This record gives sequence, C-alpha cells and structure tokens, in this order.
Amino acid sequence: MKINKKIIKELSDYLDEFNLTELEYTEKDTKIKVSKNNVSINNQSLPASTKFDKIPETSKNDIQKKSGIEVTSPIIGTAYHAPEPGAKKFVEIGKKIKKGDTVMIVEAMKTMNHVPSSADGVVKEICVQDGQPVEFGQTIIILE
Repeated sequence: MKINKKIIKELSDYLDEFNLTELEYTEKDTKIKVSKNNVSINNQSLPASTKFDKIPETSKNDIQKKSGIEVTSPIIGTAYHAPEPGAKKFVEIGKKIKKGDTVMIVEAMKTMNHVPSSADGVVKEICVQDGQPVEFGQTIIILE
C-alpha cells in the first residue's frame, strides 16, 4: 500500500486551521486518522514528528519538570481536585498514592469520572488547576 503524504499533510493542516485534536478520513478501503499526539493509518500508529530548531530555556525547564510517571486524563472534560467544592483534595504534592487511587475527577456531560492512578508513587507535580478544561491524554499529575 502506498501512503499518500499529500492527504496526511492536508489533514494535519486542518488540525491547526480548525483547532482540532483529532481528524479521521476514510476513502474506500483506506482509513487515515490524524491527531496532534499521533498519526494512525489503518490502525497502525506512527509517532508524530515535531521539529525544534531551538528550544527556549523555559521550554527546556518544562521538559525537565515532566520527568516521572505521568497520569493522563482518559477523556475530554473539566478536571476537579476534590469530590465537591470545599472538600479535601484527592492528592497533594508529596502525598504517597497507590495504583488505582483516585487522583482527580474529570467531568464530562454532567458525569463525574474518577481518574485512577496508573502506578504507585509520590505526587511530584499537579499539572492542571481545579476547574481547568483538559484534553484526552493530557498529563494531569506526575509521580516520582
């Protein structure tokens, strides 16, 4: 099968133009799925390449801060640090947690979805603020 790079380029451009995170195109027996995180062709994922000529110092610091075990949002929605306003937060920086512990709630379409930790560890960083919108796959906390 020959990959039509022109279609992939056009779809990638549409992501930026319309501020989308994912786009899927199907024609006959060919299915192309493009997202800001990866490119998928007929269910075979290929990592998206990003080219940096020069990384500013602030970006380097952000990259260094992100080392550790990342817990990501399983859905698009609004992240909440506690089960209800004024209640005790699920996690705090420095708190030891176990795999499966709720680290946050992501609300989508009036449904509160508990996000479990994917590993044991100590909370190194909380990457989203309470009430902040999150994307699918966005890092919400980092564990050591």
